[in-house]
Amino acid sequence: MTVTLHVEIWSDVVCPWCYIGKRRFERAVAEVDGEIDVEFVYRPYQLDPTAPIGTATPVTEVYARKFGGPERAERIFENVTGIAAGEGLDFRLDQALRGNTRDAHRLLWFAEQDAGPDVQAALKEQLLQAYFSDGLDVGDRDVLADRAAAAGLDRETVAAFLDGTDGADEVDEMLARAHEQGITAVPTYVIEDSWAIPGAQETDTFVQVLRRMAERRAPSGD
Repeated sequence: MTVTLHVEIWSDVVCPWCYIGKRRFERAVAEVDGEIDVEFVYRPYQLDPTAPIGTATPVTEVYARKFGGPERAERIFENVTGIAAGEGLDFRLDQALRGNTRDAHRLLWFAEQDAGPDVQAALKEQLLQAYFSDGLDVGDRDVLADRAAAAGLDRETVAAFLDGTDGADEVDEMLARAHEQGITAVPTYVIEDSWAIPGAQETDTFVQVLRRMAERRAPSGD
């Protein structure tokens, strides 16, 4: 019998390792397909919850302030861009705009509630691409609505949702739960609410852990 594993992926849409980890985890899920049914959802985490709402700042400036100057920021960009390229991702961090991601997480919550995990995952991909490859402000509600439509959601419904406050309390509760669970960095993959995998691990590592968890949950034979 196929074992089902439930995974919560805590991440932010402006986290480079979350995008890299997404690709590696997806390959792992594909590799165990047929032996393990991996059901996963995305949960919110904000790298910078104090980022001003309605304002976008070039990430080059953000990294220069955070990591000790533009030269240090450039080295970080080159390193992570090279790693991303190895996963088939086109990072253009020189164009990336950093803003507050709260509305993005509200929208991801809405996508799961309204259309299910598959559409939520498609939206997550759209938002990551918007930030890392397309130089778009994922704090802008028009950008969010456009990307939601590209993921299969109704744009007018999404725009109305974003103009309200639905999902705010739920996102706050999940952010608090991440803190309670000791999640201090992303991505973090929590399997069956009992085993946490921190960081963008290699695909083989994800495969090994998924199989180990599946063995633990498989019914024992007589």
